[in-house]
Amino acid sequence: MKVALVHDYLNQYGGAERVLETFCEMFPDAPIYTLVYDARLTGYAFSHRKIVTSFLQKVPLAASRHRYFPVFMPYAVEQFDLSDYDLVLSDSGSYAKGVITKPETLHISYCHTPHRYIWDKSQKLLGEFGYPKFIKAMSPIFTTYVRMWDEHASERVDAFIANSNFVKRRIEKYYRRDARVIYPPVNTDRFRVLDGGITGVKESEGYFLMVGRLVPYKKFRMAVRAFNKLGLKLRIVGDGPERKRLLTEAKGNIEFLGLVSERHIADYYAKALAVVFPQEEDFGVVAVEAMASGRPVIAYRGGGALEIIKEGEDGVFFNEQNEECLIDAVQKFLKLKFDSKLIRRHAMRFDKARFRDEIIDFINSTFNERVKIKNGR
Repeated sequence: MKVALVHDYLNQYGGAERVLETFCEMFPDAPIYTLVYDARLTGYAFSHRKIVTSFLQKVPLAASRHRYFPVFMPYAVEQFDLSDYDLVLSDSGSYAKGVITKPETLHISYCHTPHRYIWDKSQKLLGEFGYPKFIKAMSPIFTTYVRMWDEHASERVDAFIANSNFVKRRIEKYYRRDARVIYPPVNTDRFRVLDGGITGVKESEGYFLMVGRLVPYKKFRMAVRAFNKLGLKLRIVGDGPERKRLLTEAKGNIEFLGLVSERHIADYYAKALAVVFPQEEDFGVVAVEAMASGRPVIAYRGGGALEIIKEGEDGVFFNEQNEECLIDAVQKFLKLKFDSKLIRRHAMRFDKARFRDEIIDFINSTFNERVKIKNGR
């Protein structure tokens, strides 16, 4: 069986790229089709793979400023020639699901989310991305166009997989399609519990941790302001367009570590008091990685976090995305104790081996169902 992998764009390394890495391990001979590729920005994680890019790869700034080219991406993704493949496995939060396949090809889309920049949060998110004025002025036109294309493109997919029940509901609403939920893979073996038992904290001990791309919707700025007031130690792992502004606002108790190797990030997780997770994510790999290290999570009560974290056992929630609610949640956390081993056991539900088994089972059952339909059974 000839397999092709399709990914939106390879110019960052986050949760979606970790899913793609697992697909690469499962299908070692499958090429990757993607709109743009920057080996450095992905940490050279895919440098050993055959990667096919679109014409946008040759457009100046497209690889580093891909959000400036939304009108061209639907056309670009439709130009990929996938006629030689039996199975196309797209890994998509925006455009990859729109590839065109022949009738005999099975196209399964692992959906991280229906395109968040054009559906329910389009106005808010477009306002956060610092676009030039002329792009902001044109945004109502191109978002309407891309929204219409996205809905039509969803019809090309033979079967959807959602990365959480939260995303499954969004697929049902915007695409009117059903989806099987298979949680993303987390390499739990990379992480370890240091204290090995019941852990409590005092305000004078340790540090809190945040991990992720420094972009507005992940609410790093809100957390920086909260910890400025709390005076507690906060370490931030990651890089992104908000870094300069955050550095100017942060006080001395907040440390920016930049991009950190996989080995070192496990150490930061293991030694943290807790991981702060104030954003609404479609799933939340960072929360699972924290739990695999036995560390509690202080999380916003929304999105995929509700499917990962058991309140009072794995961490605490706060109800509104503002500084005061986060401060209250941190102060509540400081009064509690957590069982590190129990937290890690809860994280094992999302192990990579489980993901592989569920994906293969879904592919096989979808192929078998197609054969039954073809044979008129």
